[in-house]
Amino acid sequence: MLKEDLRADCSSCFGLCCVALTFSKSADFAIDKAAGEPCPNLDEDFRCGIHQKLRTKGFQGCTVYDCFGAGQKISRQAGQSWREQPGQKMFEALPIMRQLHELLWYLADALERPETAPLHPELQKSMQHVEQLTLQDVAEVDLTKERQAVDVLLRQTSDLVRGRQNKKKERRGADLIGAKLRAADLSAANLRGAYLIGADLRDADLRKADLIGADLRDTDLRGADLTGALFVTQSQVNAARGDTATKLPPSVSRPSHWH
Repeated sequence: MLKEDLRADCSSCFGLCCVALTFSKSADFAIDKAAGEPCPNLDEDFRCGIHQKLRTKGFQGCTVYDCFGAGQKISRQAGQSWREQPGQKMFEALPIMRQLHELLWYLADALERPETAPLHPELQKSMQHVEQLTLQDVAEVDLTKERQAVDVLLRQTSDLVRGRQNKKKERRGADLIGAKLRAADLSAANLRGAYLIGADLRDADLRKADLIGADLRDTDLRGADLTGALFVTQSQVNAARGDTATKLPPSVSRPSHWH
C-alpha cells in the first residue's frame, strides 16, 4: 500500500465524515450536529456546498479532519450510499477504519526511510496485517492491541532515524503550550505526543523530529524546517499556521490557508 492510497478522496466517498461524526458548536464548528445526521452543507452529490468557505463560515474543524482514505474504502466496500441502504454500519466503521489507515500511514512513512532497512521485513509484515484487517469487519478489531504492536516498530523507526540524542531533545509528551521556541534547534528531537498548541516555532529546525501524535493546533511554523520529520500527518499541518517559507515533508500538502 502506498501513501497515495491513504489520502482522502472525497470524490470517491459518500460524504461519511459529514454524516457519521458529531459536531459541537464551538470555535471549530458553527452548529451542533448529532452523529448519523447529515450536515446541512452536504449536497446531493455528497460534496460539501461550502468547501471553499469552510473557515469563513465557522467550520474550521472540517478543514483539519483527515480520514486517511478510510471514507472512500468504506464507500467502495459498501457499494451503495447510506441514502440507498441503512448506513449505520458504515458510520460505525469510519472511526475504526480511520485509525487503521492512520497506522498504515505511519508504517508507510517508516518503510520509506533508508535508515530502517533492518526493520523492513517486520514493517512490511505489519503493514500487510493491518491492511488485511481493513478488508474484514473492522468492528471486530482490537484497536488497542493493534496500535501497541505497531507502536513498537514505530519507536524503533524513530530511534534509527533520529540516532542518539541528548536529554534536552527528549520532549515526549511535553507541555509546550504557547512555548517561545523561535529558531530553536529541535532537529531529531523526540516530540511524540507533545502539546505544542499555540507555540512559536517560527524558523525552528525540526528536521527528522518525531512528531507522531504532537498537537500542532495554532502552532506557528512560519519559516520552520520539517524536512524529514517523522510521522507528520495532513491533519497536523492543517491545524498549524505556516507560510511559503515553511519546509514540509513531501508526503503532506501545503494548506491553502497558509500565507
